[in-house]
Amino acid sequence: MEEQNKWKKVDDYFTDRLNLTDSQLDEVLKNNADSGLPPIDVSRTQAKMLQLLIKLQGARRVLEFGTLGGYSSIAMAEGLPEDGHVVSLEASEKHADVARSNIQKAGLSHKITVRVGSALETLPTLSSEPPFDFIFIDADKKNNPAYVEWSLKLGKPGACLVVDNVVRGGEVLDDQSSDENIQGIRKMFDYIHDHPKIDATAIQTVGSKEYDGFLLAIIK
Repeated sequence: MEEQNKWKKVDDYFTDRLNLTDSQLDEVLKNNADSGLPPIDVSRTQAKMLQLLIKLQGARRVLEFGTLGGYSSIAMAEGLPEDGHVVSLEASEKHADVARSNIQKAGLSHKITVRVGSALETLPTLSSEPPFDFIFIDADKKNNPAYVEWSLKLGKPGACLVVDNVVRGGEVLDDQSSDENIQGIRKMFDYIHDHPKIDATAIQTVGSKEYDGFLLAIIK
């Protein structure tokens, strides 16, 4: 517990020293909590990382798996040029309603579209749309292998792919885990292993979200 408190304090220090405080995003978190959404949004520092990666990529079309209350959607949209757009997939109608309210309050309805329904049912409808150049996967982990497979279909060559929560406090090492989320993450890594179209690394992190990590990849 002492270490976790230190991790959070370091995150708070970075947020203060790097001027990452954002009253608009703070309001999103408050509205999410008031609406009964689980507090599983990315941290403020992680949201800024996504925003910077989008800028570095020169991205214009972003695909997000898992909207929740729109916290990361808004952060990513703020990193896009005016003609950029985020398509965010959300299974829960309640979460989508909260997200749309937050997005509207942020003045970003023109840059973010939330599509409701099972991602595996929604994804085929995106095949006729322009490809994406940045993809963020932060939804149900059991379907990560399928989400990565679809990312290869919908992402353009050179697209950046980020998959969140791939460490799960180190539980990713447990090949006997009965947790379908852990097994989904492991199957994702098995799918990526030696895949000819994916150039990837994974980074372990500590912070306000405790011990976890993310996968960062480029689609060849």
